[in-house]
Amino acid sequence: MVNVEVAYAKPEEQAIVALAMEEGATVEAAIQAAGLLEQFPELALSGLSAGIFGVACKLDQPVSEGDRIEIYRPLVHDPKEARRQRALKGG
Repeated sequence: MVNVEVAYAKPEEQAIVALAMEEGATVEAAIQAAGLLEQFPELALSGLSAGIFGVACKLDQPVSEGDRIEIYRPLVHDPKEARRQRALKGG
């Protein structure tokens, strides 16, 4: 068994679930076992972006002892466009 955490955060709420997974379990299996897909209906496994300690990874990547799996939200604003808009306002 390997001990991992699965984390998801919205601006107003966050969830971190500690799990013990079988050796060889994948990031996808850990996300499903954490129950966050049910808790946060806006999440869908298809198209989901995830990472381990801030480094993007594929859902079929095996997890290791102590991994912190992070589920990423899609960007609301394009960072380049936001920067351009700030520059136009003079700030």
